This record gives sequence, C-alpha cells and structure tokens, in this order.
Amino acid sequence: MTGIEGTGTDRSGLGGTDLGGTSLGGTADWAEAAVREHAAEAEGPSREEQVLERIDRARRRKARVKEEHITMAHGSGGKATQTLVEAVFLEAFRNPLLEPLEDGAVLEIGSARLAFTTDSYVVSPLFFPGGDIGDLAVNGTVNDLSVCGARPLYLSAGFVLEEGFPVEDLRRITTSMAAAATAAGVLIVTGDTKVVQKGKADGCYVNTAGVGLLDRPIRLGVAGARPGDAVLVSGPIGEHGVTIMLARGELDIEADLTSDTAPLNGLISALLDACPSDTDGVTDGVRCLRDATRGGVATILNEIARASGVAVVVDEDAIPVRPGVRGACELLGIDPLYVACEGRMVVVVDGAAAETALAALRAHPLGEGAALIGRVKDDPPGLVLLKTAFGGTRIVDLLVGDPLPRIC
Repeated sequence: MTGIEGTGTDRSGLGGTDLGGTSLGGTADWAEAAVREHAAEAEGPSREEQVLERIDRARRRKARVKEEHITMAHGSGGKATQTLVEAVFLEAFRNPLLEPLEDGAVLEIGSARLAFTTDSYVVSPLFFPGGDIGDLAVNGTVNDLSVCGARPLYLSAGFVLEEGFPVEDLRRITTSMAAAATAAGVLIVTGDTKVVQKGKADGCYVNTAGVGLLDRPIRLGVAGARPGDAVLVSGPIGEHGVTIMLARGELDIEADLTSDTAPLNGLISALLDACPSDTDGVTDGVRCLRDATRGGVATILNEIARASGVAVVVDEDAIPVRPGVRGACELLGIDPLYVACEGRMVVVVDGAAAETALAALRAHPLGEGAALIGRVKDDPPGLVLLKTAFGGTRIVDLLVGDPLPRIC
C-alpha cells in the first residue's frame, strides 16, 4: 500500500518521524528541529511581551462604539463608558480644556483659576442606609471640585420629576441637599425643574453643577504620576456600591453596611496643607486626586496608568475592605476594586511624601482608614498589576459589562 509501508517516507505534519521504525535519522532530525524552534522562540519576544504588545496595540486604536444602541454598560464607568466618552463626546466637543477628561475643568479667567464640573444622579433606590439622592448629589459635585485642588463655592441643582412623585419625598431630598451643602460649606445658588409623564422617569433625577476656586498654586491630574510615587486610598472601599445593591432588596443578603457618601473637601485641604506645592505650581507631594465613584478604584488606577504612561502595582493585602463588603462581594462574585465609593479617593503622592500624606489623611475623621496600597513603576507602561494574596500577579483591567445596579 503505497505511502504506508515505506521505511523512510516523510509524513507531512509529523516532523519527519519515520513511521516504519527502521530509521533513526528521522527522529534525530525532528529533535534538532525542535531545538532550533525553541532557540528561535527564546531569541524573540516572550509570551508575556507578546501579550503586553497586543494590549498596547488595542489601546492605541481609535475608540469606536460598535453597538448601534446605548446599553446599561455604557453607564457602568468601565470600558464601554470610556469608549462612549472618547468616540462620541470627546470627538464632538474636543478642546484643550476637555481633553484631559478630569473630574472637572480648570479655567483661568484673568488672575483667577476656577474649577467647573457637572454630574447627574439617577440612583435607585432614592433613599438608602447612610444617605439619599440629595446628599449624594451635593457630595459628589463637591468632591469632583475638590480633587481638582479647588475650594468648592457654588452649586446648581436641576430636578427631573416624574408625574405622581410624592411631594413629601421631594421635601426630604431637598432638606438633605441643604444639610449636605451646609456641611460642605457651599451654597446652592441656581436650579431648574422639569416634570415628565408617569413612566418616563424613575421618580426623581438630580443634576448638579459646581464652581470652585483654586487658591493654591497647584496642578493635579491623572497624567502627573511618576515612577517611584506612592498610591494611597483614603479609607475602606466599596461600601456605597454594596449598600445600594443590598438596599434594592433583590438579593437575599443581609449586612450592616451604610453608604460612605461624604464631602471630601476638608480631608483634601488637610492633605494639601501637609504636602504643599513648590513655587513653580507643580506639586512636590500630591500628584493626583480622584474620587473612586463609578468603576471603583480599579478604574481610577487604570486612568492614572494610561494617562501617565506608567505601571501601577498594587498589593491586594494592603487594600482596606470591610468584612461586610468583602463577604457580599464574594457571594456575588464581584471584585471590591470595581465597586463604587462616594466618600473615598485615590491619592498619588511623591514617594518621599508617602508617610506624611498618610499621617495627614489618618488625622482626619474621613481618613482614619487610609492605607498605602501600591507604588508607581515605569514598566509595563499603561497597566495596573495586582500582587495577589496567593503570591501571584495579575492585570487589573477596566470594568467590562455592567455587573452592578445604578449606584449614583
């Protein structure tokens, strides 16, 4: 039977191995070929390098929304949100003040430097342990101004109300907003109200905008991180997101948790006092501040790594997470790093100022649980790496999909 009984016939795809078993030359040739192939692979990029190169190529591609319709994932704060912002909004409105994509824009008017921000709140339920949509809206806008390095001054308040919404609930929300504004030292100075037909909204939506004054010679931003810097969080993470999930009543899980919603301007002021900027207006202590809302701490770390072209290496054991949050996340299969906070921030400081910054945070009531969770490295640029509790290392990417309910 031709091609089977021959003693030296080369079988394509089998590396030259002799099928008849009478020749050792085929085996030797196969072994030598394998050694040559291994040597060639060793001289080329390693598998890890190839993976990192693929990630870098993907990130360099121009953002493009592939979906024909908006999905809930586009509001999750993760990859879909980032793509939507870059491919639609930034593409349409591109200008130097918007392009940094910080939590607020820094405006220079004459000799004054102002920060300006806006946000909309669609949380469900409207009232939850530790807060409601009212104080959430005030605190969120105050925090967005504060992480720009500004002193928050004035807010607007816009309401979209659904027909049939109880007036008493509206009073409760506005009372909460007034109390939060007083606590943060800001004034609500203008606003708007719209009413839509029943079924066209979820009770009440709130939009706020804010203006603050940058009275320190400071420039903060996600692009300011440098190798050697330290990464801190101001307290235990994930409390707001888990509280909202449990408050919805759809999960048979009980935990004694409350939202961490709070104004961060006092805490940030204490931090900036402890780590002042130099005379050139470039901080020698604090590089970047971001409040970890949608997408959680993981999203903020990715934004820093990508904008600064650095690697952020985080120690899993150092990240503060309360037992109730950790337990709920384990039951739900959710990583606390992706769960939203509303009164916590990520801080990047010069490595030499890490202990000073940590002490300043811990001296404030809102920063008692602050922790140093990682360091900034130069390689691999643009990535966040987590040293796991098991001794390994994994990449922490942006959130994919929409695993969480509306939380802000």
